[in-house]
Amino acid sequence: MSAPVSQQASGDQPLLSVRVQAEDFDPAEAGALLTRGRRDVGALVTFTGLCRDEQGRLAALELEHFPGMAEEQLTRIAEEALARWPLTGLVVIHRHGRIAPGANIVLVAAASSHRQAAFEAADFLMDYLKSRAPFWKKEILADGSSGSWVAARQTDEDRLTRW
Repeated sequence: MSAPVSQQASGDQPLLSVRVQAEDFDPAEAGALLTRGRRDVGALVTFTGLCRDEQGRLAALELEHFPGMAEEQLTRIAEEALARWPLTGLVVIHRHGRIAPGANIVLVAAASSHRQAAFEAADFLMDYLKSRAPFWKKEILADGSSGSWVAARQTDEDRLTRW
């Protein structure tokens, strides 16, 4: 597991937690971290990205990253979201390693006093994580062979233009 990047909420500073790890995560724990002891949170939006196998041919995805660089880039994206929306906190977790279909890959949790900021920040984060987070995905096929590297999609790049 890589060292988490985390800062506690203090005064007017929102909480920010960014982690890159091999271990699975619990979205409820992220929500609890963002809401525990707070009375000013009116909206909590969580998004969990799962490993998808659309045709029954995938045994797993192997996600690789450069330790340190991935955390730095995820933190930069999260800080951009904090600058754009009035959030009370953000949690971003991205897994690496071998991930089976149906398992968690990524989590974004955004907390705010109001729902629009939380929804938009979570959507912004996922658009940027899909296109700018430095992870490489390789398919491991059900027959045991190594499939192809998963390329970035143009639709993901196109989604960035709305921000």
